[in-house]
Amino acid sequence: MHFPGRFVDQLVMDQLDRLSLSFLVDDMVIRPGGVAGNIAYALGVLGQSPLLVGAVGADFGEYRSRLEAHGVDCSAVLVCKDVNTARFVCTTDDDMRQIASFYTGAMARSREIAIAPLVERGVDLVLIGADDPEAMLRHTDECRELGLPFAADPSQQVARMDGPEIRRLVEGARYLLSNDYEWELLLQKTGWTEADVAERVEIRVTTHGEKGVEIHGPQTLKVGVVPETGKVDPTGVGDAFRAGFLAAVSGGLSLERAAQLGSLIAVQVLETDGPQEWTWDRTSGLARLRDAYGPDAAAEIEAVLPA
Repeated sequence: MHFPGRFVDQLVMDQLDRLSLSFLVDDMVIRPGGVAGNIAYALGVLGQSPLLVGAVGADFGEYRSRLEAHGVDCSAVLVCKDVNTARFVCTTDDDMRQIASFYTGAMARSREIAIAPLVERGVDLVLIGADDPEAMLRHTDECRELGLPFAADPSQQVARMDGPEIRRLVEGARYLLSNDYEWELLLQKTGWTEADVAERVEIRVTTHGEKGVEIHGPQTLKVGVVPETGKVDPTGVGDAFRAGFLAAVSGGLSLERAAQLGSLIAVQVLETDGPQEWTWDRTSGLARLRDAYGPDAAAEIEAVLPA
């Protein structure tokens, strides 16, 4: 939903303990989304073969068909017929600030899913994103036990989980993915320093919104953003970055090139109303990469892009 104003203008700072607000919105659109769905959709559009793992409700049929049409393997999804699929209800103001609520629904059943049976499918990397906290911990533990490379992407669940749980999610990860706010909160809750994290994960990828992304691993990199043509909807921008980044890494590109492709997909989602409404145009995408990062970067990234 869109609120034609600024949330901050509605707040009375000395009355926050009595906060009770209603926002008259001028638009409401229902879109397919969710962290796992957004990332899997974008990976499919980019020519990858993502395997979606999660729990959904009896209402998943139409969404499943849409994802499968874009190359997403939904055969590992757990369907729970007595509940609805999780829902994120969000209101965005004119400053692109958001107030949201999240209904867990079937997501709570994700803890029933085991990773071990999926090993025979030739999984290269398991991305453990925001989900039922118990499921996130179970799947992280399983990856370590099975020797499966995993990416820790706790996202908004950093705010909900405590220090020991977050440390358990991060320990041994190939990638730690977060935005700058989540990174600072992670350090605060775990009591770790940046050096402590570096000892526990191979590569840390931290996004900084319009300031780009930092990568800390074998080398330290800073990659700027692809210039935007306009801000439409920030929902799913982080998911889009992850998909572009992982698609490039899967194609054998360097971390710098991966961050550049991630930034391109992220800005396309920012410029689109909805996290899965963007479309891939090879000619336009390569032109934007050349303009942002130069012809060499565009030529290298082109090798992993779909026609």
